[in-house]
Amino acid sequence: MARKSKSNLSELCLEENKDQIYENALAEIQSFELPLGTTLRSVYDDQPNAHQKFMEKLDACIRNHDREIEKMCNFHHQGFVDAITELLKVRADAEKLKVQVTDTNRRLQDAGKEVISQTEEIIRCRVQQRNITTVVEKLQLCLPVLEMYSKLKEQMNVKRYYSALKTMEQLENLYLPRVSQYRFCQIMIENLPKLREEIKEISMSDLKDFLESIRKHSDRIGETAMKQAQQQKTFSTTLQKQNNVNYGRNMHLGRSRISESKNEMTLKRTFEDDDEHEDEVLTAQDLVDFSPVYRCLHIYSVLGDGEIFENYYRKQRRKQARLVLQPQSSMHETVEGYRRYFSQIVGFFVVEDHILHVTQGLVTRTYTDELWNMALSKIVAVLRTHSSYCTDPDLVLELKNLIVVFADTLQGYGFPVNRLFDLLFEIRDQYNETLLKKWSGLFRDIFEADNYSPIPVANEEEYKIVISKFPFQDPELDKVRMKHPHILQQSFPKKLPMSQSVPQIYMQVKEFIYASLKFSESLHRSSTEIDDMLRKSTNLLLTRTLSSCLQNLIKKPHIGLTELVQIIINTTHLEQACKYLEDFISNITNISQLTVHTARLYGLSTFKDARHAAEGEIYTKLNQKIDEFIQIADYDWTMSESDGRASGYLMDLINFLRSTFQVFTHLPGKVAQTACMSACQHLSMSLMQMLLDSELKQISMGAIQQFNLDVIQCELFASSEPVPGFQGDTLQLAFIDLRQLLDLFMVWDWSTYLADYGQATSKYLRVNPSTALTLLEKVHRGMKDSSKKNNIFAQFRKNDRDKQKLIETVVKQLRSLVNGMSQHT
Repeated sequence: MARKSKSNLSELCLEENKDQIYENALAEIQSFELPLGTTLRSVYDDQPNAHQKFMEKLDACIRNHDREIEKMCNFHHQGFVDAITELLKVRADAEKLKVQVTDTNRRLQDAGKEVISQTEEIIRCRVQQRNITTVVEKLQLCLPVLEMYSKLKEQMNVKRYYSALKTMEQLENLYLPRVSQYRFCQIMIENLPKLREEIKEISMSDLKDFLESIRKHSDRIGETAMKQAQQQKTFSTTLQKQNNVNYGRNMHLGRSRISESKNEMTLKRTFEDDDEHEDEVLTAQDLVDFSPVYRCLHIYSVLGDGEIFENYYRKQRRKQARLVLQPQSSMHETVEGYRRYFSQIVGFFVVEDHILHVTQGLVTRTYTDELWNMALSKIVAVLRTHSSYCTDPDLVLELKNLIVVFADTLQGYGFPVNRLFDLLFEIRDQYNETLLKKWSGLFRDIFEADNYSPIPVANEEEYKIVISKFPFQDPELDKVRMKHPHILQQSFPKKLPMSQSVPQIYMQVKEFIYASLKFSESLHRSSTEIDDMLRKSTNLLLTRTLSSCLQNLIKKPHIGLTELVQIIINTTHLEQACKYLEDFISNITNISQLTVHTARLYGLSTFKDARHAAEGEIYTKLNQKIDEFIQIADYDWTMSESDGRASGYLMDLINFLRSTFQVFTHLPGKVAQTACMSACQHLSMSLMQMLLDSELKQISMGAIQQFNLDVIQCELFASSEPVPGFQGDTLQLAFIDLRQLLDLFMVWDWSTYLADYGQATSKYLRVNPSTALTLLEKVHRGMKDSSKKNNIFAQFRKNDRDKQKLIETVVKQLRSLVNGMSQHT
């Protein structure tokens, strides 16, 4: 029972829970809360008949609501009926009211039509009046704008661009802001930048024309500037020379009066030209219109693009500078090429200097200095290159003068030109080289034209002409002039010791000094420096050019012994004249030779070297001539006996030597003696070599006797003292080796030779065993050959055999001596 009651109780509780669930579900459905999926899912979960039960609950709920609706409708139904009844009563009154209102409205509209028409007319008139007033006011604002714009157009048409820019500035800042709301103002505002760009383009075009113009006129501007600088320099130099006439005389010696008269004429012409053509002095402004660059500068400055304009101008001018600095390839051929090159550069920098001083900021001193330094480096390189091609000293001198004028002109405009003067020192070295080459040709021509014979002078006038060119002093003539001047003419005709080339060489050396001095002028150097430069260049002329010409002259094959003798005499006189050249330079530069730093001329060594070379060539040619005579010697080495007289070739040789040494009377004693000794020694050596010639296999005693006769003639020639000054038999000692050798064979004194060999008192001290052995072997072979050909009596053959045995014995002893000498050595 208990269990049953518990189960009933649980079922009852379960039913109550389900009813509660359904109630909640219906409440949610009625509240229209969406979504309903969760609510419906809770109804159907785990209940097999949940759907049926829920639908029953739902129907019950619907019926309850229907009953409530019916109750409400029944409650309000009477009020609704009453309201409808009242509304039907009012409808008739509303219709009447509507008709009355419509009629009233019609009558009102008809009455107000005229009023409306008048009112609209009044309104229209007032609007027109207001519009007219507004237009007048706006036109009063717009008219100044239009007037300014018209003024702007007019300024543009007449190319008053700077004024046009000012007008634009007023328009933008003052006028256009007042009427900026109008469309035409917007058009104007849009056009103003275009007009500015147009002005910039036009002004830039004018600037380009200006740049092209100054590029074309640069050479003329530079030429004018250089001409004015040169005139100023000439004027100053003329005044300086007039104030220092003595210095002018020293600078030009005999040419001073001509130079002074020329300078006076130049000064007068300068004054006259200044008076007559004062109005013709042109400047850069006279040749070029600078207004485009001023105008363009102002325009760009107003537009705020001043820096752009400055950069453009400087860039274009740098390009033009590079073009100006680029020389023509043939510039070095003529002086006009250099003048045109310098004129363009001067014109360029004159324009830049003018722009620097008349404008502010377009170019600066720093910019011009930088541009000049760049240009100066290029100019120096170009001149260094092109001047190296110049081989004409006159062209180099003209180039130097142009560089000096060029430097002085630019220095007058404030540009530093020290590097140009440093370059002139380099060009001066090249100028000296061209002078040396030119004078080398002059020296060669003088030497070629010289007859190498003493200068003949027929009278005193001719003598004076010679000494006016060359400082020669004749003691005899000077003595006669001092003591017996009335018989001076009796001393002529006579011959001076030097040849015609000596005064010509001396005069050419002086001309070289003059030519070298021309380059040294106007270099802003002291007299001491000029003196030093002249002495150095003269030393080069003497030690290199003249020395080389003399050496080449001496080596020429057509120069004979007579010419060599004359060359030695000439160099002696030129050497003596060197001191006069030093005095000449001192007079030119007004620098005393006693100055500590004064250089000395090296002409003494030059002429000594040339004289030594000539002496050596004399010795060589004498030996060559002796060799020529020796080559025509035709000895019969197998002859049985001598001819009884000396060979013809040797007598001819001795006669030649005798006549040659007579020419040597004008030479210094040592030279003649050395030449004579050298000739005799060479002759002795040549004769010795003839005997010892390896191709000569045999010699007869007859040939030895004939050879002895020839050597006797040589000794007689040596003893005749062909050249004075030898002491005793010094010259004969040249043949002592031959004499002792021949005596040994002629006397056949072998026992004495072998016994006394090695002793200082030996009779045959100069006979070398090897020499004696060689000659004895040749004599031995000659005797053998002679014995074979000779069919004389047997007793004679027996004597020959004895002699041959003796020779064989002597040969053995000589060989032992030779071997002993070789072992000792």
